[in-house]
Amino acid sequence: MAKKIAVLVTDMVEEIELTDPVKAYKEAGHEVTLINAEPDKKITGKNGDTFSIDKGIDDVTPDQFDALLIPGGFSPDILRANPKHAAFAKPFLANEKPVFAICHGPQFLVDTDELKGLDVTSFVSVRKDLENAGANVKDEEVVVSHNLVTSRTPDDLPAFNKAALELLN
Repeated sequence: MAKKIAVLVTDMVEEIELTDPVKAYKEAGHEVTLINAEPDKKITGKNGDTFSIDKGIDDVTPDQFDALLIPGGFSPDILRANPKHAAFAKPFLANEKPVFAICHGPQFLVDTDELKGLDVTSFVSVRKDLENAGANVKDEEVVVSHNLVTSRTPDDLPAFNKAALELLN
C-alpha cells in the first residue's frame, strides 16, 4: 500500500540526501511531500540545485502522513530555528511512525525530545548532540531503532534507502 511521506527541508540541504531517498520512495509507489515554513518557496541546496516546496508547515498535520524524512546538509540546523518544525516531527517519533534521518538530519530530531534510549548514527560532528539528548550513538552505515532509521553520509544511502523501504512495506 502506498504511504505518504513528509519531507522537512529547507535551504542548504545536501541534495543527494534529498533526491536519492525521494526517488527510491517514488519508485516504490509512495507519495512524497516537501514541507517548509514557507509554502510555495523554492529552496536552494548546498550545490545550487533548487527544489519546489509542496506545502507550508502551517498547512499540514502529522496525521496526514505515514512517515517523515529529514535529509542532511545544513538544512536540519536551519530547521531547528523554527519550533513548528520540531512540533511537527515529534508525533512521528512519539507514535512510532517511521522516521528517516541521514547525516545532520538526526541533529534536528534532538529538538523533539524523543531520542532518549534510541540507537542512532549520524555525521560525526553532531554525535555529541545526540548523546546529550540521551540517544545511544553508533558508527554504522545504517541504524534501525524501533521506527527510526539513521545513517551517516551519502555513502550510506543504499543501506539507508533499503532500511527505510523495509519499514514502509
